[in-house]
Amino acid sequence: MPQITGHFDTPHASKYLQQLCKHFGHKREVSFDDTTGRVSFDFATAHLEATRERLTVTLDLSDANDADRGRHVIDKHLERFAFREGFEKMMWA
Repeated sequence: MPQITGHFDTPHASKYLQQLCKHFGHKREVSFDDTTGRVSFDFATAHLEATRERLTVTLDLSDANDADRGRHVIDKHLERFAFREGFEKMMWA
């Protein structure tokens, strides 16, 4: 299964993890606590982890061709929550 990982260095990682999970939870199967989260999309499963300094999102993709879609979904939603920090996109690898 193809996998991509992105990170965003921020002291608000736990807050953003929870906001993302709550938002996606309106339409997706989601589980989360203060430091970890899991979101089931139709094209991937997102695993989120928050530390004091970093939010990390790992996407287990159904198909490698969905990598751009996955990055876009996470980046665009996180952009709404982290706009005060000038967030544009995660550092993806």
